[in-house]
Amino acid sequence: MRIRTLLAVAMLAVLAGCATAPKQTRNICAVFDQRDGVFTSWQRSAEKAEKKYGVPVPILMATMYTESGFQPNARPPRTKLFGFIPWKRQSTAYGYSQALNGTWDHYQSATGNWSARRTNFADAIDFIGWYHSQNSQTTGIQLNDAYSLYLAYYSGPKGYMRGDWRSNPKLQKTAQRFSNMAATYQQQLQGGCS
Repeated sequence: MRIRTLLAVAMLAVLAGCATAPKQTRNICAVFDQRDGVFTSWQRSAEKAEKKYGVPVPILMATMYTESGFQPNARPPRTKLFGFIPWKRQSTAYGYSQALNGTWDHYQSATGNWSARRTNFADAIDFIGWYHSQNSQTTGIQLNDAYSLYLAYYSGPKGYMRGDWRSNPKLQKTAQRFSNMAATYQQQLQGGCS
């Protein structure tokens, strides 16, 4: 009976660890170290997505950092009715990737990955790679152009090509921070994660 209890507690600890964000998110090596467990490896999942879609790991991870801060259940804040009553959310963005419902449905249909969940790291990183790749094919953005990839990720390919982002200085600033984070992650990976 004691062994079963210990196994149950250990399993709950492992599952709880998977459901929370890493604490050190500005260092890609630390992120991978914090999430390299028995049942999952964020680094292997990110490398698999890079190989599959051609999007560098630092860009994949910077997308997740920027969109959700590695929070599996991230959502946009609710609007307020009469200034104080919690009301509807600004969008259907959800999970690690902050994918919208319609875009996630399109991903599942296009890839056949019907069991994919936005709260699962491996599924979300695969989505990010797929979506950046789709945007690259549609817009001509190079897969190593972090700044432009983020603008297209946020605006969608049509919004990017229309130039919607040009009149949005806040989005441009976020895209620059994103690009800087991707460069930082790249330097850290080149330094060698152990």
